[in-house]
Amino acid sequence: MGILTEERTKIIIIETAGADCCVAACDGQKVHDKIAASFFENKIVELSFAGISDLTPAFLNSAVGQLYGSFPAESIENNLSFIDISLEDEIILKRVIKRARTYFEHAYSSRKALRDVLGGEDA
Repeated sequence: MGILTEERTKIIIIETAGADCCVAACDGQKVHDKIAASFFENKIVELSFAGISDLTPAFLNSAVGQLYGSFPAESIENNLSFIDISLEDEIILKRVIKRARTYFEHAYSSRKALRDVLGGEDA
């Protein structure tokens, strides 16, 4: 993913997930898919947490965390912003992002080392 245009899109979680209680990974997947599609269209994404009553790490792992497996961390951080989020939920989100970055960085290193040893593609 290269430098994005200044075209922006706002994704409102409550509308995408269909509820104000965001606990299920499958609902987080809906949000992830919209963010990823916007990134592929070279859009900057503003993710709104307005109206969310409950938010879990499972939801956030699906919605935001797995982005780190598909897009460079720097690109995500430059092109995804969070608005209307409570301090409590922001703490959970930051923890999810930190874990996702660490996980995907290690997973990439492990796959690369395996390819180097075995040759070719991922085993």
